[in-house]
Amino acid sequence: MSKTIKNLIIRELGERLKDVDGVAVINPRGIDAVKNNQIRRRLREKGLRMTVVRNTLVKRAIGESRLKGFESLLEGPCALVYGKASIAAIARHLLEEQKQEEKLELRGVFFDGEVYPGQQGVEKVSKLPTREEAIGTILAALLGPGRKLASSIQGPGRRVAGVLRTVEDKAWEKEPAAPAAA
Repeated sequence: MSKTIKNLIIRELGERLKDVDGVAVINPRGIDAVKNNQIRRRLREKGLRMTVVRNTLVKRAIGESRLKGFESLLEGPCALVYGKASIAAIARHLLEEQKQEEKLELRGVFFDGEVYPGQQGVEKVSKLPTREEAIGTILAALLGPGRKLASSIQGPGRRVAGVLRTVEDKAWEKEPAAPAAA
């Protein structure tokens, strides 16, 4: 491969990975082309990309980006899996793919400056909440005390309103009887 081609690949890969927070690394060795394309298609449907490229070119492409440090996962034939989805969602999708294709080797996951190597690392990351799940948990924690406060404030008022309604209902029951006797 000529130096010009390598530079083009490095630039293109750098552009693809510049906004990516995390990446998963798999070993596609032993998977035939048809199954490889099926895996790529299923990942693409979920908004993910799988790119096979030489390790030295990936190392040059990431340079000093947010992905600096995941080079330890790049040994032998590798494919990068990345996308706009959270890294936990990517790990979950890869575990699903591995169930369908047993030859798929999971090398690990990198995000937030930390490397989670091997199958255990991918499983550990898959158990983390996605961005949406984390936001929901935080909102529930923030709204919980407010709901308790609102119910505490409304509780005595509801009791008083209930007592007043009972008194009013009893007054209405007695009032129609009084005009009939007159």
